[in-house]
Amino acid sequence: MNEGRTILSQLLDYLPRTVFRECVARYNGEKGVKGFSCFDQWLCLAYGQLAGRMSLRDIVTCLIAFDEKLYHAGFRGRVVRSTLMHANEKRSWKIYRDLAQELIRMARDLYADDAFGVDIENTAYALDSTTIDLCLNLFPWAHFRRSKAAVKMHTLLDLRGNIPAEVIVTHGKIGDVVVLDDLPIEAGAIYIMDRAYVDFRRLYRFEIHKAFFITRAKTNMVYRRVESHKIDSETGVRSDQTIRLSGVNAEKNYPTTLRRVRFHDEKTGKILVFLTNNFLLPAHIIAALYKQRWQVELFFKWIKQHLHIKSFYGTSENAVKTQIWIALSVYLLAAIAKKSLRLEKSLYEVLQILSVSLFEKENLYQWVSKNNAQKPRGTPANQLNLFDN
Repeated sequence: MNEGRTILSQLLDYLPRTVFRECVARYNGEKGVKGFSCFDQWLCLAYGQLAGRMSLRDIVTCLIAFDEKLYHAGFRGRVVRSTLMHANEKRSWKIYRDLAQELIRMARDLYADDAFGVDIENTAYALDSTTIDLCLNLFPWAHFRRSKAAVKMHTLLDLRGNIPAEVIVTHGKIGDVVVLDDLPIEAGAIYIMDRAYVDFRRLYRFEIHKAFFITRAKTNMVYRRVESHKIDSETGVRSDQTIRLSGVNAEKNYPTTLRRVRFHDEKTGKILVFLTNNFLLPAHIIAALYKQRWQVELFFKWIKQHLHIKSFYGTSENAVKTQIWIALSVYLLAAIAKKSLRLEKSLYEVLQILSVSLFEKENLYQWVSKNNAQKPRGTPANQLNLFDN
């Protein structure tokens, strides 16, 4: 029964508390802590994300206004701005990263059967990064350019459900391609990425792990044609070739054959050249899969618009990473609740309704189902399509 329970406390039913406690213990998160636990910290920042609060002062002021309801929502410690600030600075961000990774696993299991526009059996991922600009004077640790600071959020997006399968947060100077060194590679999966990731030594890791990649070929790539394959020009494919790299370093770094597909995009009129190690799928499917890479761009656009990660509650590296990982946890928790409750509304609508009703004592499913979130003016109509499944 949900009688007497707040919307927030019902949402927290989908949070794995045992895993949370294990994460806290793993990094000694509550060593010497009195009265304000890591869970209280997570709740405060999660509330800030859900309610769209702009600062720690906003969070604390609003929570104090609901003082009589905080205990029933899950809060146990006294909410004080200085205590929350200290927790953000001192408690390891890795606690919340590990929690988010468990939520990723849960969400991917729920969305595993979702379609994503291309009918294939393989797991498909889109890899890209987004840059979050910071002030160099306030964030001197986040080196990017001479007069600018930034952090990068490198994201491997599972196209089934648009769930981030892997997220790596670095300072802005780290190049996108470097992430391939630490990327876990799943045999049989397809990894879709743009030309920023073309490094043949690193791409050969996919071949070694029996996984596939699809990327755009650089215009200065040196190669020789080994074989041409029959094409269906009505699909937009202009050529389908097996090639070998002939540049001195490239041939050494990628010693086996590759597939080069030229494709004419009718919408833009451009000729696109794709490079892949997948010789099994039809050439037009290779092009269609690359088109799905845009989903990760929409994901970045969505979280920047609807989660609080463009400005930060603290200036230390620990505080920034804590906020990013808790923001992702909130996104994942809402996605898990949406799928588990079989809510027909988009994730955007679910979060909009939650933002104004966290302390209402209503049944979560009935409350979200009966309420209609009004889209803000100026929001592109196709922006929400990413989360309508």
